[in-house]
Amino acid sequence: MKIFYSTTSPYSTKVRMAAHFAGLPAESVAVDTNADPADLLAANPLGKIPALMTDDGLAVYDSRAIMNYIDRQTRGSLYPRNAAKRTEVDVLEATADGICDCLLAIVYERRSRPEDKVHQPWIDRQWQKAERGLDHLEANMPRLGKKPNAGHFALAALLRYIELRFAGKWQRGRPKLKRYLARFEAVFPDYAQFKD
Repeated sequence: MKIFYSTTSPYSTKVRMAAHFAGLPAESVAVDTNADPADLLAANPLGKIPALMTDDGLAVYDSRAIMNYIDRQTRGSLYPRNAAKRTEVDVLEATADGICDCLLAIVYERRSRPEDKVHQPWIDRQWQKAERGLDHLEANMPRLGKKPNAGHFALAALLRYIELRFAGKWQRGRPKLKRYLARFEAVFPDYAQFKD
């Protein structure tokens, strides 16, 4: 089984950490999505990461689809069975992933356009969305028990990514989020393997 990923992708980080935690035997294979590698396209015709290819040729792509696949394969290791608690985890994961969507939109806007064509109002709008999401998380910090869930992995991946791309620009007024990764690493000591 293989997980195709990029080292900087927060969605890849989330999936790889979750697979490791759940004990899913998957080899991580770094790919350059710009090169359209054949193995990646076989696992996801869109050429996006992360993508998972099982040993029997089943292709699963989109990070949430992969997270649900991991959960099913590992007998519920990532999501609670209780419906209300499951919804809380789903919403946390969606919030963290949605903030990542906004951050990536900013990165791509700056990366893919000449400087004089960068649309600052678009960047500002995406940053406003990200800040609202971060403020929501700060005000509704998820409880982190002895066993992390899918939402916890998504939040850890988000914070890793925002620190990578927007260091020093997100922490003010968010002390709980600033402390989250240290708390997360206490319940998932292998987090250090996914920092780079």
